[in-house]
Amino acid sequence: MASSSTAPSSAPMGLGLGLGLGAMGGLGLLLPADRDHDPELQPCSPPRGVLRLRGAVQHYEWGGRGDASLVARLAGETAEGCPCAELWMGTHPAAPSSLASDDGGGGDEVSLREWLARSPAALLGRAVAARWGGDLPFLFKVLSVAQPLSIQAHPDRDLARALHALRPATYRDANHKPEMAVAVTEFRALCGFVTIQELKDVLRTVPEVRMLVSKEDAAKLMTAKEHDGGTGVRSYLQSAFTKLMATSKEGVSEAISKLKSRLDGESKTRSFTEKEQLILSLEQKYPGDVGVLSAFFFNYVKLSPGEALYIGANEPHAYLSGECVECMATSDNVIRAGLTPKYKDVQTLCSMLTYKQMFPEILRGVSVQPYVTRYTPPFDEFEVDRYLLPQGESVTMSPVPGPSIFLVMTGEGEIQADGMPGEGKAKEGDVFFVPPRTEVKLHASGPGRLQLYRAGVNSRFFC
Repeated sequence: MASSSTAPSSAPMGLGLGLGLGAMGGLGLLLPADRDHDPELQPCSPPRGVLRLRGAVQHYEWGGRGDASLVARLAGETAEGCPCAELWMGTHPAAPSSLASDDGGGGDEVSLREWLARSPAALLGRAVAARWGGDLPFLFKVLSVAQPLSIQAHPDRDLARALHALRPATYRDANHKPEMAVAVTEFRALCGFVTIQELKDVLRTVPEVRMLVSKEDAAKLMTAKEHDGGTGVRSYLQSAFTKLMATSKEGVSEAISKLKSRLDGESKTRSFTEKEQLILSLEQKYPGDVGVLSAFFFNYVKLSPGEALYIGANEPHAYLSGECVECMATSDNVIRAGLTPKYKDVQTLCSMLTYKQMFPEILRGVSVQPYVTRYTPPFDEFEVDRYLLPQGESVTMSPVPGPSIFLVMTGEGEIQADGMPGEGKAKEGDVFFVPPRTEVKLHASGPGRLQLYRAGVNSRFFC
């Protein structure tokens, strides 16, 4: 979700694992004892070991501050006072991760992207390197959402290429951006269009929206059947939604003023619906913004901790509040149309959407071994595992054919990498990169539960 080509530049974040170090200890490596016998590694290749990483914090205005921000706590920036919105872990050039030295500060920084480019087959696996051009195919994030994000969508590959060629300063890469959010706290979002029956209820009970949609489109939608589906209903919805989003600022302000006045009068005789409460809350933060009214068209989703939501290309959405782990294809392409002071590309967004009408699928994960839950979206680039280890318990991540990034969310413990004689301490905020075919053992030794998240290439890709 969420980032911006016009956002402030990222700041490096000092994240590190106190790991046992081998010959390349200055780069924070855990080196398998038998790496010299690996036929994939050339004599000049970088060692294929576990890397400690420094992530990058994005200070977008919608982020949480101080102790209220999970990102700030993980980054050690609770005293800074500035908003800490996102922690990025990956190779995207807008905020690339770098290798952490053992003392956290010496020597020139080496980006993870540069490191992987030195020996992509060894550090990513041959299949991953061949499919994604020698780069990490996923971008791993933590989000702390204190204010609603924009009404937005992410392009498919063809549109991403076209937008990047046309406006490279705004759309800075040519990749698609499917994504998945796993809730860490209660997490609220708008996602996808409501069903035809719910939309009829909006047109029937919200005259302020109906006045901005043409009578012809409203009539077509009101007579559409739930089972009709297909291009007919979608074309009616697209026409109505596009007219709403293209309304003049004066027209939007007038409609919102009438809406507030009507709801104020009706509050004396009834309670507001959840959607009405949301609309009034959005209006307070973004007065006069067409995104306030467009929220009537979208599903209002609430995730409990441990639940996940995935979003494909060309689907409208907006994160509203809460904290989550997010994973996506390596891209920063965002097309916005409301609830933002940033650049709005309304025409592109309205023309690109699928206009599917259904409630999004909520993933609750599948247990792959004790204490480990896997979230598998329908995208090759990524999957996410959640590790919840009670005190004193251990778990082993068997070797996989692709790379992984681990984040320690809470708690303390030890890690032991494949072939290493010693163990390293793992604590809140530590991030590390695990190359292919590397076994990692985790043990919870702190006073509470050890909670980690792993992002990796979707297991289905290797089947």
